[in-house]
Amino acid sequence: MSEENKKHEAAAEEKTAKKTTAKKPRAKKKGNKATFSHGKAFVQATYNNTIVTLTDPNGNVLSWSSAGSSGFKGPKKATPYAASLVVKNALEKAADYGLKEVNLFVTGVGQGREGAIRAFNANNVSVLSIKDLTPIPHNGCRAPRPRRV
Repeated sequence: MSEENKKHEAAAEEKTAKKTTAKKPRAKKKGNKATFSHGKAFVQATYNNTIVTLTDPNGNVLSWSSAGSSGFKGPKKATPYAASLVVKNALEKAADYGLKEVNLFVTGVGQGREGAIRAFNANNVSVLSIKDLTPIPHNGCRAPRPRRV
């Protein structure tokens, strides 16, 4: 029996030795990110929230941020102050790409519109153009029929 115990102990030691010499996790290689001095910025300012998306000239998203993800809750998400912090957060995330100039596309009628536009200039990003993409109904839906009383 002592020989069998020795075999079991030796097998157990080999297993523990294998566990300790397991493969070490490799550190991820940092890829070289392309730099874009020029890009597009999309601001969606609704009554409830403000969302900013920064893209390269082709429209591929570099970074985004919203008032909700910045820590604001409830009606504070639609304020101009929240919009300025949203722009700051989005630009910090995209700092690796080196954005210096943006074409600004604004959608919506919320209070964060003006605050977001001003925040780009305050964060040393020059705004080349501002385009309003807010959808406007040309004739709208068909009116309901008149009531018969």
